[in-house]
Amino acid sequence: MFKFLLISSLILATSCTNSLKKGFKDAKYGAYEMIGYEKRDLFKKEVKAVKKDQDDSQKAFEDALAKLQYFYSYDGGKTESEYNKLKDSYQSSLDESENLSASIQKLDEVAKDLFAEWKEEINGISNSELRKKSTVKLSETRIRYRELHQKLKNSEKNMSPILVKMKDQVTFLKHNLNAGAISGLQTEGDRIEQDIEKLIKEMKTANQEAEDFIKTL
Repeated sequence: MFKFLLISSLILATSCTNSLKKGFKDAKYGAYEMIGYEKRDLFKKEVKAVKKDQDDSQKAFEDALAKLQYFYSYDGGKTESEYNKLKDSYQSSLDESENLSASIQKLDEVAKDLFAEWKEEINGISNSELRKKSTVKLSETRIRYRELHQKLKNSEKNMSPILVKMKDQVTFLKHNLNAGAISGLQTEGDRIEQDIEKLIKEMKTANQEAEDFIKTL
């Protein structure tokens, strides 16, 4: 009996939470519509926001790559100052990656809502020719969005292991800022540099995909 009540309570709580989320989302869209913003406008706005965050993430990782390369090639002695620059560069990369992840999630939520509304509105078009054209446009937009979303998720996924490796190096160097310890990290440092270079190429591809997608909206 207790188990049944517990399960029922959880189901009710989940239902209430979902209802609140839907109510908040509807209110948000309603407020935007009052000032002339349709879901399509918000969708385009979120694509641009993701592109900007992707640009910022790319720049942060490019800076991290430069700092790593300089740190391991610098012959003037590894100072606390050089270590702090590397640490700051890692933190910046981490912050920008989190911003990008949040933007991708927000974009996907708006995309799902837009496509659902679009499909529902198509059913209300009485002219068969116009209904067909709108259906084709919806299908094309969905396909293009899936391609963009996949590239964005690939970049997001590949950032995580690089950030973990960078954190390991920064933490280790915090405790062992001497020539011997730094020399021992050189091989792993080279691998991280290669991973970052590959990631930057992926980001550039995703950025171009976003740019092309924006032009179709």
